[in-house]
Amino acid sequence: MQPVGPVDVLVVGAGPVGIACAIEAQRVGLTARIIEKGAVVNSLTGYPTNMRFFSTPELLEIGDHPFPSRGYKPLREDAIDYYRRVLQREALDVRLYERVVDVDGEAGRFVVHTQSETSSREDQREEQRDNQPDDQPDDQPHVARFVVIATGFFDQYVPLNVPGEDLPHVHHYYREPYRWALRNVVVIGAKNSAAIAALDCHRNGANVTMLIRGGHVSDSVKYWIKPDLENRIREGQIRAFFNTRVTTIDRHRVHFDGPAGAGTVSGDVVLALTGYRPDYSFLRQAGIDIADDDAATPVHDEHTFETNRGGIYLAGTVCGGNNTSRWFIENGRHHARQIAAHIAARAER
Repeated sequence: MQPVGPVDVLVVGAGPVGIACAIEAQRVGLTARIIEKGAVVNSLTGYPTNMRFFSTPELLEIGDHPFPSRGYKPLREDAIDYYRRVLQREALDVRLYERVVDVDGEAGRFVVHTQSETSSREDQREEQRDNQPDDQPDDQPHVARFVVIATGFFDQYVPLNVPGEDLPHVHHYYREPYRWALRNVVVIGAKNSAAIAALDCHRNGANVTMLIRGGHVSDSVKYWIKPDLENRIREGQIRAFFNTRVTTIDRHRVHFDGPAGAGTVSGDVVLALTGYRPDYSFLRQAGIDIADDDAATPVHDEHTFETNRGGIYLAGTVCGGNNTSRWFIENGRHHARQIAAHIAARAER
């Protein structure tokens, strides 16, 4: 298949930072294209319904476009609408539901191979569970002088690696509680995602049990959420087992080991919210080395954000590896201007 028309910069990922990278590239006179395997700001579409951001609107702005918000801190829906409007206002070249599978070539001429995606992350899992054939159309190559990877981390969950994790009632993403009212919901984990889901399900009629690996609710849980959850646990409204390790999941129960030995809890629904991480298989496929440190940090220059593979850059949260709290929209959006300036200087030479 003939390559799609060449561009100066190809950005992988249409999240806030990826969109910012394309905007800044265009503003220094470079042509840019965004490739996204899902929807615009795909990660945000997987956040809980009506989730409120921890940041105020001005800290989420990109491309100098004002972020209007009805509240002091915007909702998920406000952010999705804002970033989509910015993308359209800037008339960016974006290709949605197209997954990057390989990057050939070198700086000056990369050939980026992609395959079309027919559905979202959750839909794909449902299709696989139903044993439906996986649509894999022909390779669609793009040619670019430079590549920026802004894929974040939210699309790759940290697996439990226990029998039963792939059962249909086990979910690694949480959106809303309504279909689980009056049912037994088991939440695995104790960080922000797990805390939000446990409180939300409890307040919407579910019987919630939490299985927590550590001895307490994580200190990383936001300061206005943590005491709420701790009080619900203390009052017995949400049951919690600490220092536990899940061993098996079956259709109606979750089995675990704890201080008192083996135990089980009823679980019509299991929310395994154990964290997320970058897509290391894709990064390695792209030729990016992974540092031998605690965070498994993808190798890159901390000033230019260029990786060990010349001409390929990282931007946003993916730069932090497993340290997913190091970079976020507030500070990751600034990578775009640094990367664009570095590429523009190289392109001019």
